[in-house]
Amino acid sequence: MDRVSPVPHDEAFKKLLETFFKEFIELFFPELDCMLDYSETRFLMQELLVDIVGEEARELDLLLETCYKGMDGFILIHLEPQSYRDTHFHERMFIYFSRLFERYRKEHKLIIPIAIFTADEVRDEPDMLTMKIPEHDILRFQFLKVELRKRNWRDFIYSDNPVAAALLAKMGYTEREAREVRLQYLRMFMRLRTRFDEARMALIMSVADLYFKPDPVQDEEILQELLEHYPEEGEAMMELMPAWKRWGYDEGKQEGKTEGKAEGKAEGKAEGKAEGKAEGKAEGKAEGKEEAQAEIIRKLLSHGFSPEKVAEAVGIPLEEIQKLK
Repeated sequence: MDRVSPVPHDEAFKKLLETFFKEFIELFFPELDCMLDYSETRFLMQELLVDIVGEEARELDLLLETCYKGMDGFILIHLEPQSYRDTHFHERMFIYFSRLFERYRKEHKLIIPIAIFTADEVRDEPDMLTMKIPEHDILRFQFLKVELRKRNWRDFIYSDNPVAAALLAKMGYTEREAREVRLQYLRMFMRLRTRFDEARMALIMSVADLYFKPDPVQDEEILQELLEHYPEEGEAMMELMPAWKRWGYDEGKQEGKTEGKAEGKAEGKAEGKAEGKAEGKAEGKAEGKEEAQAEIIRKLLSHGFSPEKVAEAVGIPLEEIQKLK
């Protein structure tokens, strides 16, 4: 088995699926979406199943109960994100399915397993396990799958689906397209602001920032472009973007330009007052940004993120995060 330690994206990805399960199905499995009745959907407690392949017990990532149209009764949907290479993954999916079938077959008429592959490499992940003898199939198990790197990012930039925005950086694109991907993501983000509250927007942003490679110079250029065309949206975006705070963007050129303009206007009244106002504004801005960041952190914590994950995402010591709980 080719395995590396899973990246810390899994917790954020799981929280994204919990919050936007319907939108995830709509985006990647439209035919299944037409057959589901989401009105009675609920997430079940994590199932602890013995992984025979790995010789250890492990929890299913997400298991939920919902209704299938035309079927009298509830069904189960098992969602399993996979961020690293595992040559036995398809076998594990079958083991989980069989254990779920054994436990729930009298209560649920259908079990739908779905794997979401988030690795950076482009490869064809096995989604089937078969056993047969000549002229007879003993077993044919096949789960649904999403391989994000095999999806073209341009197919999603006009979508108003929050899952598409959060995962755009995991889609397939070249290095030359990286800047345009970031720009299009931020435009998607601005459109979504009219549909979701700040807590959900902070969740989308926090997931996306895990996948975008930090490039403060490029982001400075993009933000300036957005501020010129959409000034109000650009300012609101900065307040919701802890990554740019971490990279030191908001102590960079944009703030210098803004303060410079303010000082220039103030000089026309009185130099002494101008200096006092400039200092006061600078301090006020710093305090305001700290308060905005603290609010984002509180929302992420209330949304289920662990203090350790939030500290890693925003680049603040864990003890400071814990003070905000």
